[in-house]
Amino acid sequence: MKHAFVTGGTGFLGANLLDQLVSDGWQVTAMHRRTSNTDRLRALGVNLVEASLNDPESLQAAIPDNVDALFHMAANTSMWRAGNAQQWKDNVEGAAHIAQVAREKNVGRMVVTSSISAYGYHKERITEESDKLADDPHHHYLYTKKREEIVIRKEIERGLDAVFLNPCAIVGKYDTSSWAQTFFLIDKNQLPGVPPGWGSFCHAGAVARAHITAVEKGRCGENYILAGTDASFLEFFAKIAELLDKPVPKRTTPAFVIQTIAWFSDLFSRVSGREPVITPEKATLVTRRVVASSAKAERELDYQSGVDLDTMLCECRDWLAQNNLLESK
Repeated sequence: MKHAFVTGGTGFLGANLLDQLVSDGWQVTAMHRRTSNTDRLRALGVNLVEASLNDPESLQAAIPDNVDALFHMAANTSMWRAGNAQQWKDNVEGAAHIAQVAREKNVGRMVVTSSISAYGYHKERITEESDKLADDPHHHYLYTKKREEIVIRKEIERGLDAVFLNPCAIVGKYDTSSWAQTFFLIDKNQLPGVPPGWGSFCHAGAVARAHITAVEKGRCGENYILAGTDASFLEFFAKIAELLDKPVPKRTTPAFVIQTIAWFSDLFSRVSGREPVITPEKATLVTRRVVASSAKAERELDYQSGVDLDTMLCECRDWLAQNNLLESK
């Protein structure tokens, strides 16, 4: 029986991965923080260990020797400047810690959940050959995801076997904090506007499957972009509104308006200490065109990029409804 060690198993993508690992017959050890809700993991029958990315000694104790695969999915995805210091510790220092321990523990392969954000913003479609432009610390999440890859590559140079997966905008079940937030806003008739950006949307289940396939088929040190269906946010939000039987938005809000709202919201947050709904970093993300190609992952990892947007959004809606997270029924 293959043995997997997973970080971020209580998160959105991690939940999808754990489903598939258990279904495939893997023995799974999942790392969690003391404050995490582990009820679902216990129900799946995975082994639970408490540890912190910021505590190398706890990682040494948590990670078994010679596991077949270590899936590093944990990430701090904050896009608010007040969280930057902790985000650096989690995404960069934490990645350095776990990569070092993975090498020392002779992990068979480390599969790293990076992000399309590591490539920064491009005017053209992003491929693995595109430059990684995430060098502006004002876009701190993007900045840390590039540097996460850099510190792990240092361990690859010392003998670690690792591959990098770069998902785009993930949609599917178990989401409560990513695109599910758009469902909540539309469901409560609180959507302030529709941004003019574009994205590549990928299915959570297909992304999780690519992680498992990468254990056997990925090439050490390589990046694999996981894209999917390209759509404007107007189309994306309109489909959600239709699924919730809410008024369908017909036009976008100009980028400068969204940026202005974000700037004032951020200014107010400096007084209130509360994270605003829209931050300058989020405003930039949703007003840009971030589309990518997953041709390499399709060739080498058998990645299934063809899940249509309606299927992804229906899965997300149905799961939210089943868990009583939507007001509309």
